[in-house]
Amino acid sequence: MSSRTTWDPSGRAVARHGWARALATVLAGLVAMGAVAALGLWAAGAADLPDNAFPRVVVATVVTAVGGAVEMSGDADGLADTDAGLTVMPLSVTLTGALVIAWGFLRPLRHRAVAGAPELAGWAGRIAFLWLLALLGMAFAARQTFEVSLGEGVLSDLGDLFGVTPRVGFTTDVPLTVLFGLLWLAGVLVVALLVSRGAPLPGRLPRLRTWVRTSVRPAAYAMVALLLAYVVLGVVVALVVTGTRGHPADTLAVLLLGLPNLAWPALTIGLGATWNGRVEGPFGLPMPQVLDEVLRTPDVSAVNVGTLAERDGRMWWLLVAAAVLVLAAGFLMACRSPAGTPAWPHALRMAVALALTVLMIGLVGRISAHYGLSVLGIGDLGGGLSGRLFLRPRLWGAVGLALLWGLVAGFLGALLARWVGRRAGRARS
Repeated sequence: MSSRTTWDPSGRAVARHGWARALATVLAGLVAMGAVAALGLWAAGAADLPDNAFPRVVVATVVTAVGGAVEMSGDADGLADTDAGLTVMPLSVTLTGALVIAWGFLRPLRHRAVAGAPELAGWAGRIAFLWLLALLGMAFAARQTFEVSLGEGVLSDLGDLFGVTPRVGFTTDVPLTVLFGLLWLAGVLVVALLVSRGAPLPGRLPRLRTWVRTSVRPAAYAMVALLLAYVVLGVVVALVVTGTRGHPADTLAVLLLGLPNLAWPALTIGLGATWNGRVEGPFGLPMPQVLDEVLRTPDVSAVNVGTLAERDGRMWWLLVAAAVLVLAAGFLMACRSPAGTPAWPHALRMAVALALTVLMIGLVGRISAHYGLSVLGIGDLGGGLSGRLFLRPRLWGAVGLALLWGLVAGFLGALLARWVGRRAGRARS
């Protein structure tokens, strides 16, 4: 699968990336995402779904992980009403696929300073074409229906009397799945080029190349490192919770399906942001328990450091973690920036980068789910066979706080990097 290499008229090496390498990159991403999704769903108990639905649920999970649209539907023989909806991205699966595909995309480009724009476009185009075929295949495969148990009591008796067999299923919106899936891939490839110090950039745009290397790449690298640091911290917390409270299956399901769904909002909450949400019915949040307690109220709840700390004082550590890790990101960004960069431009770049990161978290981290069932009007889609869950940020307030934190952390990080550099210089002398 090695790429062929030819030479252009100027004598510069130009890699010709073949379809085999592109296919390997796409397949590796799909296999990794499918494996993580399957293990997470198995830990959550989805392997016991009827009608051999488990493989299709795995495919649907991968579809939602890349931004695809999965629609819920119901059929109750005309004597009952069903209502269901789900909007969530399993970000553990998303992150896995992004890392694998980014690695496969960058691997043939390593150890090169410059690449032609046609070469980069051709290499990305091959991956995008194969990814499009994969999206179409998954969109048509992710379809399934299930029978809904009426439980016991009046609803069950009515169902037996009238022969009602409610069914709830899911299908995919193919055009939206293709659109958002391609946008997701484009975002992954662009971020990969921006983050990797060794990835080549087009040689015919020297000013743009210089700006990306000196300003954009250090900020992008620092933000990706910050997000991954929160994921690692979340893994540590999850393992501690498992050791002290048990429930290893629930913890494994959260780790493999939605760890960033908890860890990344925790970053925004540590910065002072507020999320609004509510849980009613049998929906639950396996981890952390304090979040479920805050959301399970009669009215819409505000989730922030204060409301979480009212139930568990250890939640103030979210503020400490944010301060330490955001400052570390500012320091890392300064270390990867050209020597002599003034502190204030560095602070402004850090502020913009952190604001964009928080904006991304707010857009992909929101959760909404509901379902309901009634038979001959009994149940009213709101009784014991119904539930609702949503969690969404106060987005622009969170972005504004990120701008302020970025300014402070960027300025202090630049000063700290300068001080460390002087100390290292004196030690060498």
